[in-house]
Amino acid sequence: MAMSAAALRRAQQCARRAETVQHLGSRISTEIRPSIAFGPDNLPMATPRFSCGAAVQALPEQTHLEQGLYAYSYTITIENTGDVLAQLIGRHWEITDARGQVQVVDGLAVVGHQPVLAPGQSFQYSSWAQIGTPQGTMRGRFLCVTEGCEVFHAEVDEFLLADSASLH
Repeated sequence: MAMSAAALRRAQQCARRAETVQHLGSRISTEIRPSIAFGPDNLPMATPRFSCGAAVQALPEQTHLEQGLYAYSYTITIENTGDVLAQLIGRHWEITDARGQVQVVDGLAVVGHQPVLAPGQSFQYSSWAQIGTPQGTMRGRFLCVTEGCEVFHAEVDEFLLADSASLH
């Protein structure tokens, strides 16, 4: 679906603001979190919130035991559980194998998409990771921006990278 020129400019403005806030957020010790704000009529204002879940599967065709590489596909479901339209802009992943080796992955979009989700809508995507041990963990967060350019993070709780058939 093509974006109009005005929508593209708005998205670029929001992305620039998000990058600035993310940069500033990395320079201070407290994490930016949305708080309850009250409007002029003393009613609570909209709250941005994405909830995330993960499902994992072993990828035998990408696993190379002789090289000590184990591959897992993961499917992430992102649901807008807030009450305001918002867009996923980027991602941050920390992938840790059983020896404590950490891979950090940062970037814009997820599998080439920056979905815009209205309250109640969800987006699902699949990707994969490769680690040096049969088991590991993965956790991360998504950088998101509301229609009004309010920046927030959607946390993805740590999940296990392992072949469920090998777990007893």
